[in-house]
Amino acid sequence: MNDELTPARIIEVGMGFWPAKTLLSAVDLDLFTRLGSAAMTGAELQAALGLSPRANPDFFDTLLALGFLERDGDGAQARYRNTAETALFLDRASKGYIGGFLSMANDRLYPFWGDLSEALRSGQPQNEIKRTGASMFEELYRDPARLEQFMGAMAGISAGNFRAFAEAFDFSRCTTLCDVGGATGQLSMAVARRHPHMRCISADLPVVTPIAEREIAKAGLSDQVRAQSVDFLTQPLPSADIITMGMILHDWNLEGKRHLVRAAYESLRKGGAFVVIENLIDDARRENAFGLMMSLNMLIEFGDAFDFTARDFDGWCREAGFERTEVIPLGGPASAAVAWK
Repeated sequence: MNDELTPARIIEVGMGFWPAKTLLSAVDLDLFTRLGSAAMTGAELQAALGLSPRANPDFFDTLLALGFLERDGDGAQARYRNTAETALFLDRASKGYIGGFLSMANDRLYPFWGDLSEALRSGQPQNEIKRTGASMFEELYRDPARLEQFMGAMAGISAGNFRAFAEAFDFSRCTTLCDVGGATGQLSMAVARRHPHMRCISADLPVVTPIAEREIAKAGLSDQVRAQSVDFLTQPLPSADIITMGMILHDWNLEGKRHLVRAAYESLRKGGAFVVIENLIDDARRENAFGLMMSLNMLIEFGDAFDFTARDFDGWCREAGFERTEVIPLGGPASAAVAWK
């Protein structure tokens, strides 16, 4: 046995559900929002959250040790505070709030991932379809409250990527953009804010359109961005200089992916760009662990859907007629893959 080897890394990953569920429960309990900019003793925080005495101090000190809380002092009179990160990203009062994604992960993905072994054996989805026979999107579209929760979750995790794309891409030769599967209109609004000359369409199903219209109006961007109802599997896409898909292409199997790439090519104006924003897996499939796990998540959600590499994207785009592709890193595991017509 190699004396330099330890099982620490194996145990850390194997027991990774411990810290994950600790953080997810804190978000579920609205702990970071309750704290806000204040500092509370364990007893005060316990009372504010309606927790059992058994939660104090173990739960709060676990969050402290994980780096999600700060604490002034020791003992019963010590006071807990948000960290700079949790104040920015997990307090509902913050514009940077991403807790909606973690709430969705807690409510949906956490129990479904318990059946990963079954998904790997069967190749079948392990989500709502096992109980109801309906797909994830069918379930969401029949429940407006859950649909809004899902779209809010996606908005939270995608906001930074969309802003990064609006900064990194050269829009100087373009005037129109159509975001396919635009949900709340977030990508279109990010581009419109950064580039006042752009006119954008956020295209999605009719059940989503009123939600997007409301969010666009709330942002004061109705002059630049409009929501349009489109079934992108059966209808042509609106014509534009740029067609974007943010976290859309990975939802589909190979046939669906090729259909969407062809649809984008046919609706793009000559010289235009088709852009997908995804957690692109590196071509060697060695480094982007988040992208690879997202692909496992697509197995759990849809069975035959999967995430992909830039090389995969290039191949599908060239089949459809695109001339060339490139990749724009957006930070972290996310990238924008661009195909030029």
